[in-house]
Amino acid sequence: MSADSTTSLLTVFLLGVSLGLTACAVTCLPFIGTLAFGKAGGRRAGLIDMGLFLGGRLLAYSMLGGLAGLVGAGFVKWLVGGLGNLIIGSVACLTALLLVVPGRKNRGTCGRPQKLANFPPFLLGIALTLIPCAPLATLLATAAAGASAMQGALLGMVFGLGALLTPMLVLIPACASVGEHLRNDQPWLEELLRFGAAVVLLLIGCRRIATVSPEAALVSLLLCLAAACLLLRRRPGQTPIPVAVVPVVFRQRAD
Repeated sequence: MSADSTTSLLTVFLLGVSLGLTACAVTCLPFIGTLAFGKAGGRRAGLIDMGLFLGGRLLAYSMLGGLAGLVGAGFVKWLVGGLGNLIIGSVACLTALLLVVPGRKNRGTCGRPQKLANFPPFLLGIALTLIPCAPLATLLATAAAGASAMQGALLGMVFGLGALLTPMLVLIPACASVGEHLRNDQPWLEELLRFGAAVVLLLIGCRRIATVSPEAALVSLLLCLAAACLLLRRRPGQTPIPVAVVPVVFRQRAD
């Protein structure tokens, strides 16, 4: 690797660090912090969510760099044109629905509910890389100038590694721990935390969509509310419990 290439990678890494330490926390915390707080899974669950979230970001930055190197500078225009906000808003709405998906143990259990619980942090990590900002635009412009998908993916991965140095490393587990403390102290808050977080995610998701199309935001809101009502009508753990029926036999008393 030449000295110029090493310098370029170091510059891209520092560019990622500048994003991770500044805009990343401000932009991402309302989404992933709300999710971790609403799940109230505790520090361990918060660390898992943090790993999935940051892993999604690293993968997405690598893919964005590769696409920019393959497609060219026009890819940046797609993001600026509102594609990023549409994807972010849609993923936030989906996350809100998955948060209210009936599950007896939405936190820390095996099986289908836990698998569903693992998707939102990863999807949010991918979606939130699409926010148009100066560091990302610089990365994509640099990758597009190289006109190479492999080189662009490498630049995106290095950028993503720099962006992993973020306050999210502490804030996500902290939000999950605070939620768990409140739930354990006041058990009646469990449902309120989960549904409150879902409402916040739905609103900020629709707000993102509204920046592109207010009509689409309204339709998304109505569809999500309808889907949530259907999901809440079928809540596992509240199905009727079979009860053994013991026949009662009445015998005529002998005189």
